[in-house]
Amino acid sequence: MNRRELIAGSAALSLFGTTEAFARALRPDFMPVEVPIREGVAPNEIHVIPDTFMLYWTQPNGTAMRYMVGIGRPGLYEPGEFYVGAKKEWPSWTPTQAMMERNPAYREWEDGMPGGPDNPLGARALYLFQPGRGDTYLRIHGTNAPGTIGTAVSNGCARLVNDQAVDLYNRVPMRSRVVLYPQAA
Repeated sequence: MNRRELIAGSAALSLFGTTEAFARALRPDFMPVEVPIREGVAPNEIHVIPDTFMLYWTQPNGTAMRYMVGIGRPGLYEPGEFYVGAKKEWPSWTPTQAMMERNPAYREWEDGMPGGPDNPLGARALYLFQPGRGDTYLRIHGTNAPGTIGTAVSNGCARLVNDQAVDLYNRVPMRSRVVLYPQAA
């Protein structure tokens, strides 16, 4: 872990409490819950804490909506600061060249898969962009595989169960700041 990752990880914990507090707060049914956050955290931002598989949507009243998520598997999770550059309902999905190289079965969809219940992006998707880079191909999206919530199995995206993805999508405006914190290990 480099100095920047250590500082970012410490910042994440200072926003939302200790890792031990996260573990105690896990709910077996993965339902979203409103939680208090420390004073001074900017509202209307998404914060993803990969080590606890939690996503926070900060609110103006000193609280955040906390959602359980699945994250990118080792080597594919990309920490950083992003913004919501696009939002789509029942988005289509086209695997990247790197995805097809890792999993040749994805070649079946190299021309794209239409949106719908069988699509891996689920019911809603927030597209993560960076200044000067544009679309990063990272998403916060629903999933047709709810059993993957709380695990690190995706191609780099954060995923929620579909009804929670719809809820988050309805709360988050375009250009919202998104912070994907580094993993501790």
